[in-house]
Amino acid sequence: MTSTSFTLLLGGHLTVTDRLRSLTEGSRVIAADSGMRHAASLGVVPELWVGDFDSSDAALIAHFPGVERRTYPAAKAATDGEIAVAEAIAAGATRLIFAGALGGERSDHALQHYLNALGLAEDGYEVVLTSGEEEAYPFADGSELILELPRGALFSVLGFTALEGLTIRNARYPLQDFNLTFGSSRTISNVAEGPISLSLSRGRAMLLARPYDLSGV
Repeated sequence: MTSTSFTLLLGGHLTVTDRLRSLTEGSRVIAADSGMRHAASLGVVPELWVGDFDSSDAALIAHFPGVERRTYPAAKAATDGEIAVAEAIAAGATRLIFAGALGGERSDHALQHYLNALGLAEDGYEVVLTSGEEEAYPFADGSELILELPRGALFSVLGFTALEGLTIRNARYPLQDFNLTFGSSRTISNVAEGPISLSLSRGRAMLLARPYDLSGV
């Protein structure tokens, strides 16, 4: 395969939606440990399965006998998800879809996916995190982000630092060249008026969107 788009199957919640299928269409797939359980519902067979396999039961392993497995010790210096990212980059990835990155039983892992995605975006990779029902997009210094959302969809901007020059367009609560103090909730629970665009002069942020939540209509 020549695609440089990789879907990483992670251990959090995943609901198969039309947006998820569109995001992952044509991408190569790598599973991280128990993230392999999402493969069947997505109708994909990953080219690689990595991890320490402490959260993959015998039935799941037996269901995918033909997938190459790379086993790592439980006492390691990286999460299974980060290992999967490294394998995708080594295989030529330029676009990374973290499927199953949001929610789940381990909030520490979910937060680490946010931080990993921010670092990757700063290094020039295109990254999206998704649960199928929610999507998150990292953006940082000097970047602009355009996202197709239906009118009434909820979204928030999470500042991982203080933000300078934040602009939000085509939203119920637009902002122009706004400075957001670190920890402020000012940019939580906005409503899209259709496709939205954001730009940022300085800082690190995450756009978290709920495309199927139209309670803002």
